[in-house]
Amino acid sequence: MKKWMLVLLIGILFALAGCRDNQSSNLTGGEPPATMVKIGDETYPTKLGTYCWSAKNESVCVDTAGPEALLEGKDPIVVQPGEEITFVMDYEPMPNEVHVAYYAGDKETEVEVENHRFTAPEEKGVYYYSYGVWWMDENEENVSNGDAFYAFALEVK
Repeated sequence: MKKWMLVLLIGILFALAGCRDNQSSNLTGGEPPATMVKIGDETYPTKLGTYCWSAKNESVCVDTAGPEALLEGKDPIVVQPGEEITFVMDYEPMPNEVHVAYYAGDKETEVEVENHRFTAPEEKGVYYYSYGVWWMDENEENVSNGDAFYAFALEVK
């Protein structure tokens, strides 16, 4: 099993265990918010993948394919080696847990994110990313009010 699939499955199991109807949840909308990546002055959409969302006393979970399959037929975003990428989400509250990884062939690489930013790889190639976010309950340990996985691809030239 590819490592991204394992991460996705763990995320789904974690979300299913913790995502529930929650009257105290402050999430709104029928699904997680749109998320963009900003590179320089340009913003680019990401593709919403697997998610669990609890709002208005209703919970829904949706399971999708991984980043590579979700982005099939879409052109990657062209970037320079080491270029800064920023995640943009116009939503409150912001998620309080984040996990980012990229996939090149069978290899998965964890990405360090600081202040909603990370840098593109130095080596040329196409990289498929999974940006996983969680809205963890601040009052109950290990309880998720919502989570989402977003996919996007970068081509380092």
